[in-house]
Amino acid sequence: MSKLAFFLLFGTALSAQPAGRADEVRRTEIAFAKTMADRDLAGFRSFLSKEAVFIGEHVLRGPDAVAAAWKRYFEAPEAPFTWAPDQVEVLDSGTIALSSGPVRDPSGKRTGTFTSVWRREAGGKWKIILDKGCPPCECAAP
Repeated sequence: MSKLAFFLLFGTALSAQPAGRADEVRRTEIAFAKTMADRDLAGFRSFLSKEAVFIGEHVLRGPDAVAAAWKRYFEAPEAPFTWAPDQVEVLDSGTIALSSGPVRDPSGKRTGTFTSVWRREAGGKWKIILDKGCPPCECAAP
């Protein structure tokens, strides 16, 4: 096999990997957000890496601390907010990804932006390692 044929065959497959991984991360983020809609705190916790760090008013380290702090968001019958990714980027290695998008209140009004960093862990599961929410940027397009 010539070097060109090898590159075309295997180089294309390698360069397409992050795109496939981006779809995986997007689906994972959507499933993670669904745990809020379903009022499923245990499901929410299952998406957190053992090393998860959530950065907000206080820095929360580990799934137990994150789940304990987020429990209040799961107590009412209706979810206090929703989120969905509008951007997903994956390292060329296919092992670390970033997802970001709007956070909305129950009426659909944008109240913030989330950013999550995911790591592909054992068994191919994506887990959150870093998360930070912030108010919507006033300079962002509506």
